[in-house]
Amino acid sequence: MSLNRPCIVTVCDLCWHQYIGLFPEEIGDLLEVPRTIFTHFGIYLGDNKVAHLIPDILPAVTGDQKLISSVITNERLILGCLWRRASVRVDTLEDFAYGSSILVNRMDVAMKSQVLPNEDVAKRAERQIGSIPYSLLWNNCEHFVTYCRYGQAASRQTEKVRSQKTSSPLVILSGLLGMISIICFGMAPSTTLPTILIPFTLWMAG
Repeated sequence: MSLNRPCIVTVCDLCWHQYIGLFPEEIGDLLEVPRTIFTHFGIYLGDNKVAHLIPDILPAVTGDQKLISSVITNERLILGCLWRRASVRVDTLEDFAYGSSILVNRMDVAMKSQVLPNEDVAKRAERQIGSIPYSLLWNNCEHFVTYCRYGQAASRQTEKVRSQKTSSPLVILSGLLGMISIICFGMAPSTTLPTILIPFTLWMAG
């Protein structure tokens, strides 16, 4: 089966048994699933397993592998972003998809680099397993999969953002402006959420 064959499949509890038969079971496939803001990426290892990089605080505070290997909660993910810690881990295809549609090898068309052999892609992914530093702009899940599949780390999602410098004064200024808006207009989702998210995003991107 050709590697350059973008396709879409959907994972849900009701059709999971049907999905297994539909999925192109080729190790080294680059998988992507839509999330709220960004797209999440992983490398298919075969046998219903996916290696992916995801923010996680637990590897920074405990060596309990059983606890670390449990499904990552939103709290763990957010704290991982705050502390800029992540892990490359292996999860089931179902846990990776989290109920979303999966795109397969769609990036092959956009990337200029040659796709590495399937076995090499999987081996690169497996060698990265473990706790690593995290940065939204410099070391995220897309950097991980592009390094594994094409031999060079890149993130098309963050290229435009990365070209614009962010600094601590900008983070502080955005936070102060947010606080002023809360004082003037009161506590509301329209004022409180940007006050938290904008400085957080700028800080995390550094």
